[in-house]
Amino acid sequence: MMLVGTENATAKTAASGECGEILKPRTDKRDYRRIVLKNSLEVLLISDPETDKCAASMNVSVGSFSDPQGLEGLAHFLEHMLFYASQKYPEEDSYSKNITEHGGSTNAYTSSEDTNYHFDINTDSFDEALDRFAQFFIQPLMSTDATMREIKAVDSEHQKNLLSDSWRMGQLQKQLSREDHPYHRFNTGNMDTLHVRPQANGVDTRSELIKFYDEHYSANIMHLVVYGKENLDKTQGLVEELFQGIRNTNQGIPRFPGQPCTLDHLQVLVKAVPIMQGHELSVSWPVTPSIYHYEEAPCRYLGDLIGHEGEGSLFHALKILGWATGLYAGEADWSMEYSFFNVSIDLTDAGHEHMQDILGLLFKHIKVLQQSGVSQWIFDELSAICEAEFHYQGKIDPISYAVDISSNMTIYPTKHWLVGSSLPSKFNPAIVQKVLDELSPNNVRIFWESNKFEGQTDKVEPWYNTAYSLEKITKFTIQEWVQSAPDVNLLLPTPNVFIPTDFSLKDFKDKDIFPVLLRKTSYSRLWYKPDKKFFKPKAYVKMDFNCPLAVSSPDAAVLSDIFVWLLVDYLNEYALINLYYVSAYYAQTAGLDYGLSLSDNGFELSLAGFNHKLRILLEAVIQKIANFEVKPDRFSVIKETVTKAYQNNKFQQPYEQATNYCSLVLQNQIWPWTEELDALSHLEAEDLAKFVPMLLSRTFVECYIAGNVEKEEAKSMVKHIEDVLFTNRKPICRPLFPSQFLTNRVTELGTGKKYFYHQEGSNSSDENSALVHYIQVHQDEFSMNSKLQLFELIAKQAMFHQLRTIEQLGYITSLSLSNESGVYGVQFIIQSSDKGPGHIDSRVESLLKDLESKFYNMSDEEFKSNVTTLIDMKLEKDKNLDEESWFYWAEIQAGTLKFNRIDAEVAALRELKKDELIDFLDKYIRLDAPNKKSLSICVYGNQHLKEMANDKDKIPSTSIEIEDIVCFRKSQPLYGSLKL
Repeated sequence: MMLVGTENATAKTAASGECGEILKPRTDKRDYRRIVLKNSLEVLLISDPETDKCAASMNVSVGSFSDPQGLEGLAHFLEHMLFYASQKYPEEDSYSKNITEHGGSTNAYTSSEDTNYHFDINTDSFDEALDRFAQFFIQPLMSTDATMREIKAVDSEHQKNLLSDSWRMGQLQKQLSREDHPYHRFNTGNMDTLHVRPQANGVDTRSELIKFYDEHYSANIMHLVVYGKENLDKTQGLVEELFQGIRNTNQGIPRFPGQPCTLDHLQVLVKAVPIMQGHELSVSWPVTPSIYHYEEAPCRYLGDLIGHEGEGSLFHALKILGWATGLYAGEADWSMEYSFFNVSIDLTDAGHEHMQDILGLLFKHIKVLQQSGVSQWIFDELSAICEAEFHYQGKIDPISYAVDISSNMTIYPTKHWLVGSSLPSKFNPAIVQKVLDELSPNNVRIFWESNKFEGQTDKVEPWYNTAYSLEKITKFTIQEWVQSAPDVNLLLPTPNVFIPTDFSLKDFKDKDIFPVLLRKTSYSRLWYKPDKKFFKPKAYVKMDFNCPLAVSSPDAAVLSDIFVWLLVDYLNEYALINLYYVSAYYAQTAGLDYGLSLSDNGFELSLAGFNHKLRILLEAVIQKIANFEVKPDRFSVIKETVTKAYQNNKFQQPYEQATNYCSLVLQNQIWPWTEELDALSHLEAEDLAKFVPMLLSRTFVECYIAGNVEKEEAKSMVKHIEDVLFTNRKPICRPLFPSQFLTNRVTELGTGKKYFYHQEGSNSSDENSALVHYIQVHQDEFSMNSKLQLFELIAKQAMFHQLRTIEQLGYITSLSLSNESGVYGVQFIIQSSDKGPGHIDSRVESLLKDLESKFYNMSDEEFKSNVTTLIDMKLEKDKNLDEESWFYWAEIQAGTLKFNRIDAEVAALRELKKDELIDFLDKYIRLDAPNKKSLSICVYGNQHLKEMANDKDKIPSTSIEIEDIVCFRKSQPLYGSLKL
């Protein structure tokens, strides 16, 4: 997979880059061009005249594997540092400030062998932003002062990951590998690796940082994607001007030959203690990297078969036995030199006791696949599904698209930059068989996580302090497990009836630009919007089953939750629909997604994807609801799963705990998770069997159907639901009484009042503390919404710069709008291992004081510029049917039905005067604003717990301490409902 043409000395255009060379979706109207600059920087230019955002992504082919010994995390640290300043733009943080002020976003990531920088911005501000971005790679400034501050940011990022099981288990897998291979290393960095140890060894981190940059950041190992609105010629001229200054030192892309695992690291069983409740079995084999055979897709083929969930599959067998609740298979953690094929199984308590049987069945299943050979028809199905998804994909955010492609450019030939590995097209049984043969007992690594291993381990992983034990196992042991495993019939999948074959587009004559109320009865209401914008053979369906009983108590909320879990559980079983035996899992694999979840007042069904067979899936779901029965064995498994999910709330990040407390204060129809957990412990299958008929007995179905669906089809879908649930001979559902249409209402905080809630973090091992500083402002109204959004836009960058960049309070530092059932406000969210919530709250208030002068001293030109930026952001077009549908469905769910919201808020912004914005801030936001209503939620980690009593004592007499959230909520007035 060698790159094409990077050796050329002059800028050139790929001969057929604008047409045949780069494979693109049939429905893609964008223009593409590959060029190589004089400095050997390879670039893909994308022209999209319809875009409202421009974007760029630079992929540098060096990552954490290149960290010098003793400076673990240096590549990641450099990624952070390049954001600070450059010689051309020396003002600290001016790059991020410029992008935020013009409606954009920016980010970066460091992986093992790549570092990727990216941003997006409103189209009229792209040229300057691109110039600032280019300076990352030309003449960045890495000041001594910024160096120490950003080391703290990297350390804060690491601190938030310390109690994350995914990070802990990932590092444990690295720990158990060759010490001389970079895979073995810790790669995110922390205070110890980037400051303490280097300083003790007489190493200057900043000097090493500059040395690393000079050595590795060379134009010839960079790949740039520029996504613009202008034509390709104009964008090419801009790119040549801005990026030709990047040095080319003719570096080779660093390669790290050899396998991370020797024989010592294979045939091992590792028992590890996780943070979260639960058990997981992860089985891993080193295999030939699929990247060398990406069109043959051996790991994708095998992952689909081993991870299949239909009847006859390994997962189905484990599920029937009550041993597993999830199974995932596929290639992971790969490079050009090595790869691992992983099978991860979420175990029940019973499954934990049958680990050997489960592994026996896994290897038995692999043997079935080896003996049955590689099937042409299965590969052809996979190819057909992938081809449909590629050619009819909707647009995504330009920034995400640019990142995807820039990371592909290092790996794939030019022709496949857009498609990557997503289009299997070459059937080659020998290549698939080779990887299948590598899934052998001889080279397996088994990682078994469970809290039950606590106190039974003898080793500790050094970076995350994960307790584990290690034992060797032989292939003979695994053979014994295979022989003693239960006798179940493991089969290949059956042909998938959900694969779409009709991609024709309907010819809509409708003139409506917003959803229309197409049908209304006492049972349901149907909102309809045909697709006249995206022209894809897809549909989007939302159905909210409004059941007043669903959230009437903690017991009801938990029973509703289990009901939804069981519905999803049952949907993988076959149902007879129109002479077809169908399973929802097959629909999902064929590009037809579905979801069932709790909603505010019941449960919600979502269907999205190709419209061709969507009706079949809808009928299958409705049939499962109509014929629902409680199977005691499945109830037990789901109850156990839901119980662990509730118990794991204890291990949420402190900022998540704080935001949950905030919602609990404000929302009048949610229950504390501790009460729901208590209710759950007493529930049995009989309780659910009695509850579900009552739940469904009074129901109203709110529907939204959009996309490539005709009016009569949409009506027919809803009529089918009514026929099955409401109007058949023995109806399951009856219409709601008018008084039963429940709505969410929000606690109204007292005008001029400041409230506090102090709480110890629920995980006593977590050192991090968190603050949510919430300011409640108003109920939904276009003019007020626009003023608050403008405040957030202007204040966001100032907040990040002061509290994150300068004061380094914590890696998680954000300011965002809050919309609780139509009640608007702003939330400052900060998590810190360094400072306690009381100190952080005082810094937020100090920031608010500083913001006053920022707004008061803002020039008319700055004001107009910010208004224009916000207007541009609001007028950004939806990129696909899902995005458009999310907006309209939110209006329907909220009951506001303001489908013209964007135009109305833009009109309000165009009329807004600077003085009106200042008056708004003076009245609602300013530190001592007369109408201000604020709430500070303080969650204390173990580092700062001793500060809590003192912080409570410091509360001014004019403020109010919330001792009991539920009692407080009962005592407060509520905003009126917008849903009438």
